[in-house]
Amino acid sequence: MKTRPAAWVLFLAALFGLLQLANVTGRDTPDSRNYLSYALSLGGADKTEAADRSIAYVCASRGETASRDHSVDVRRFRAPDPGPGIRAECDRYYHWSVGRRLDAGQTSGWTAPFMSERFMRIFEVRPGYPLLLLPFVTVFGVTWGLWAAGVCVAAAGGVLVFLILRTLDVPVRPALAGQALYYVLPTGATAMRPMTEGTMTALTLAALWGCALVLRGRRAGALVALSLALLFTVKHSQALFLAVCLGGACCVLGVHRRRAGRPVGDAVKTLLKVTGAAAVGTVLLARLLHYPSESDSLQDLLTDHFLRPDRERPWREFLRLEVNFWTEWLRRQLAEPLFLALVGAGAWGALRARPAFGVLLLGAAATGVLSMAAHPDIAIDRLMVTAWLVPVVGTPLWWAGGGFRPRRPYPSRHVLGGAAPEPPVLKRRTG
Repeated sequence: MKTRPAAWVLFLAALFGLLQLANVTGRDTPDSRNYLSYALSLGGADKTEAADRSIAYVCASRGETASRDHSVDVRRFRAPDPGPGIRAECDRYYHWSVGRRLDAGQTSGWTAPFMSERFMRIFEVRPGYPLLLLPFVTVFGVTWGLWAAGVCVAAAGGVLVFLILRTLDVPVRPALAGQALYYVLPTGATAMRPMTEGTMTALTLAALWGCALVLRGRRAGALVALSLALLFTVKHSQALFLAVCLGGACCVLGVHRRRAGRPVGDAVKTLLKVTGAAAVGTVLLARLLHYPSESDSLQDLLTDHFLRPDRERPWREFLRLEVNFWTEWLRRQLAEPLFLALVGAGAWGALRARPAFGVLLLGAAATGVLSMAAHPDIAIDRLMVTAWLVPVVGTPLWWAGGGFRPRRPYPSRHVLGGAAPEPPVLKRRTG
């Protein structure tokens, strides 16, 4: 590969961005309006202006989506386009509902009052993503700003995959394949949506890169800690899940090495200290700041975002829903087992090529399962996006050869440069 690796990395990121021009709008979800109004408020807009601009974006997106669906509906494509009517109806409804709440005095916080104060409190404690959106929507406006932010977040995730793989001594071509997989699998599409999941996944990858550097003997514990701290501002429950899962993975590594008669190692001890401190700090800080608790999250799930009365026995209902959800989820996965097959192949490749990092990778991916378990809604699959990191990172490790090791570490300072030579001839392990 004569072209410098950095050029190929930038080329893949730019190509992904160009492909996203096909869908500048139509990616929003009901929660996007909350994050957007938060960002606009941070930029100086009052509640009315933030609500108006958010409503305009959401309703325009829904109208365009309706027009697209109508154009390919074999039964109705000859009829008049319903898009403008849906946009107008959406606009009337949101202006009425938001105006009613503003008139009633629901003006606290940074988000526009699209729902009750109790529900909006969940988004008020997530300033990280709105802060990320702020410069984009300020410079490019709402529509193009959200699109540009999505491209940057998704591109950064792919670059981090490349950096992780190069840190693990994976050759350039498999590392570029990992970056490409991040873009073409659901991780790329999810990162483009105006939601927190893309930023959460990128920060998870940043933490994994720090873990890889620590395992290689570098002093990168601060990178792991910084990633978890930033993740706290985006979604504090995810920061807790990641800290606990990475800490649990370190415990697994420590116990396995002790049983094998080997020392635990300074790298594992360092990561355990960082993740343990992050987990404790997340819990304490969330309590100190009076963030919504797990009880609030549970009632939100079972009462349709607090539109119905609180459930008297929420945990019993939740456990019943949990069993039903995972039974149905597994049934659907077995009918189309692509996800399970890719995760299995990625896990096998990662554990065979780099056992210690493979365990940490599986720990990070488990946060997706925990997120889905905490909100078992069969219609929302984006919560499990971090589980796709297993095939994204593990498959290139498998391609590079799980049974081979370089004789000497590949210089980590050249992960993006082309000056350093490729690793020497790989030697098969014996015994």
